[in-house]
Amino acid sequence: MRGLRVYTIFYLIFLYAPIILLPLFAFNASTIIAFPLSGFTTEWFAELWAAPAMHQALRNSLIIAVSSAVLATCLGIFAARAATRFTFPGKGPIMGLIMLPLVLPEIIVAVSLLVVLLGVGINLGMWTVILGHVLICTPFSIAILNSAFLSLDGSLEEAAYDLGETRWSTFRLITLPLIMPGIISSLLISFTISLDEFIIAFFLTGTEPTLPVYIWSQLRFPTKIPSIMALGTILVALSIVLLIIAEYYRRLGVRKTGGKDTGGFL
Repeated sequence: MRGLRVYTIFYLIFLYAPIILLPLFAFNASTIIAFPLSGFTTEWFAELWAAPAMHQALRNSLIIAVSSAVLATCLGIFAARAATRFTFPGKGPIMGLIMLPLVLPEIIVAVSLLVVLLGVGINLGMWTVILGHVLICTPFSIAILNSAFLSLDGSLEEAAYDLGETRWSTFRLITLPLIMPGIISSLLISFTISLDEFIIAFFLTGTEPTLPVYIWSQLRFPTKIPSIMALGTILVALSIVLLIIAEYYRRLGVRKTGGKDTGGFL
């Protein structure tokens, strides 16, 4: 047991040490990424305000992330409701196919999408990146919303039907408010995944780079690395905040519907 504890500690250190080093070098006064640190500065964060190419890449990433989160969550609602409330032929294989991007290497998904899109004559741009991000975000959305629907007491919907409500009005007035924490959690998780995703964006972005693609392009210039460290620090902090909020809403949804918490992101 002691050996397992030691292994876990070293594994966590190995996993999170780069994230811990990121803010250290982001506030380091030297342009050389090495120890010892030469002093404290916020100069690299100030440089981010004077980079119009970065601002455009950030704008592209936000548009893509918001669009992908909304579309993936809408598709997730439909798929999760079908999977938890209905039985139909081929349900298992269909749901397995939808969840397949969770286990496929992203580079395989990216190359496949690139070949298909170019084959049908679609020009690469933000919409192709949104398509790719929806594909990889939808399984995460379904996983979150499956939990929300399973935690929901089905007798509430049956009671609404008995009182004369239609399926649509029951879903709008009863089901949707109760699973809203799960929907918010899905939106935040999908937004975070899309904002941080690089491989699919790299293959499908065309002439409108996203923020991760812009960061990769700047790594060729040593003088730009400190400002990239500063930008990376901001992105890591934003991702952690969004994940905490998403987990809060996921747990809130479980408590609200009286279900059992089967575990989440935190």
